[in-house]
Amino acid sequence: MPDSPLLEVRDLQVHFPIRKGVLQRARGVVRAVDGVSFAIGRGETLGLVGESGCGKSTTGLALMGLTPATGGIVRIDGMAPQRLRGAAMRAWRRRMQIVFQDPFSSLNPRQRVADILRAPLDIHRIGTPAERRERVADLMARVGLRPDQAGNYPHEFSGGQRQRIGIARALALRPDLIICDEPVSALDVSVQAQILNLLSDLQEEYGLSFLMISHDLGVVEHVSHRVAVMYLGRIVEIADKARLFEAPGHPYTELLLRSAPVMDPRRRRRFSAQANEIGAAGAAPGGCAFAPRCPLATDLCRTTTPALTPRDPRQSVACHHR
Repeated sequence: MPDSPLLEVRDLQVHFPIRKGVLQRARGVVRAVDGVSFAIGRGETLGLVGESGCGKSTTGLALMGLTPATGGIVRIDGMAPQRLRGAAMRAWRRRMQIVFQDPFSSLNPRQRVADILRAPLDIHRIGTPAERRERVADLMARVGLRPDQAGNYPHEFSGGQRQRIGIARALALRPDLIICDEPVSALDVSVQAQILNLLSDLQEEYGLSFLMISHDLGVVEHVSHRVAVMYLGRIVEIADKARLFEAPGHPYTELLLRSAPVMDPRRRRRFSAQANEIGAAGAAPGGCAFAPRCPLATDLCRTTTPALTPRDPRQSVACHHR
């Protein structure tokens, strides 16, 4: 964990009620995010990986306040939004922005690019109208778009260009942290590389921190400094990138690495988790969520939830047997 983190997340929870019947009464809850804790340092990229439906995107949306959190604390430089009001709250919101997964639906098709990029500046009343126009032109140049394209609509751009617009919008308020929710999954492979290189260049230029949410281990390995592995709403391992890919600590992490294509045969894993059914996020709490699929599982695993425990300064694992 960073010595002086920019972002601290403690015991974040996002639960959705399961409603049934004519009266739609709550019959249970889906624990989409169930006690997630991590930290991100200044200028650091933390990758958040896991299978589809494990709660990665919900975590990012909850950090932004776009999905209500059931519990937990989110702090930037020690400041939590629950204690802020008015101008202080607006200033806090400026420090964290998001790039959405789908560059086609995340932009308003009825707005010109100039309006899309100027909207954050208008909302936060930053600069004069002339300064805002200048900022829009600068943002477009920073992400590799021509300023004369500012009058175009989103449908006049390719998928990669639209994602560049989304990145420019996230940069408009000059945030400290950007949440990237599967930013390249909807793009061609050649375009993916361009976007990832752009994000790396922007990080170096502005000292940005990133939370890189992805199911693609190749993307995470390319851009991240540390990696958090998520399974059914919980983080089961956090480690330095090199440590995680070379010596994974959690059985689920080994399963993920084994499922990814590997060009170097020396990096192939012999370990294989059982191909049993994946558990449900709405199941009753208690025990390790991965226990039904894990060959190391014992009665302890099925009854007691393992805590995320440091193995050394570079790696923490939530497993009774590792």
